Amino acid sequence: MLINFSKMHGLGNDFVVIDAINQRVQLSPEQIKALGDRHYGVGFDQLLMVEPAQGDADFRYTIYNADGSEVSQCGNGARCFALFVRQKGLTDKSSIRVETGAGELVLLINEEQVTVDMGAPRLEPELIPLQMEKRESTYSVDIEGQTVEFTAVSMGNPHAVIQVDDIDNAPVKITGAAMESHDIFPERANIGFSQIINRSNLTLRVFERGAGETLACGSGACAAVVAGILNGLLDSPVNVELPGGFLTIEWYGEGQSVMMTGPAIFVFDGMIEL
Repeated sequence: MLINFSKMHGLGNDFVVIDAINQRVQLSPEQIKALGDRHYGVGFDQLLMVEPAQGDADFRYTIYNADGSEVSQCGNGARCFALFVRQKGLTDKSSIRVETGAGELVLLINEEQVTVDMGAPRLEPELIPLQMEKRESTYSVDIEGQTVEFTAVSMGNPHAVIQVDDIDNAPVKITGAAMESHDIFPERANIGFSQIINRSNLTLRVFERGAGETLACGSGACAAVVAGILNGLLDSPVNVELPGGFLTIEWYGEGQSVMMTGPAIFVFDGMIEL
């Protein structure tokens, strides 16, 4: 099977994007893992499939991790998706409605800056999902004999946000890996480590489920800002510094959408035979 693809990134969070409208593409988890191998394949954090909408939206958007698992949401990927469909001539709209496994997204394009309406965050444990009896502003879990406090948020995918004092020395790989697959997260979770600089700025590192630590996580940035505002530590809008660059996040309270603005970059087009 010969596949045309594009390599893109949002703040270093990198993607292979495939037009599944103008070519027939059916990939098994094993083929996705082969494509995602950075030594023997192309390499990516996530694979994005551009598909025909099943309803009245403009497109459908399916996301796979490098381990072959499917996920429902990816904020950096959504920005790349928007730029891809514009630059490949699949649409000429500046406002695009996209179906995802987490519901419908609205993508607003302004040259290489894209604003994504990520929808309202979900905070009830059963909607995250999180195995806790009732909603709390913070939860705690035992990780290798230490109590870790976190705020749980779903942005269409589950996030745990841990506040830290020193982002450079945060235990991202150890605590992140242990929490990602902890029993309290039945669908696993993305684990964010947030250092708040002031009420308008924070720095963030994220251990993403199925991918490990990445240079940027758009939905993780949204979750970190929501967590900070809920706990009285931040005011919207907030500039989020990730290892790969900056995002601007706006959220004005429960029931309101989270708006994420940042860049999307083409790297190259290619063709691969699987």
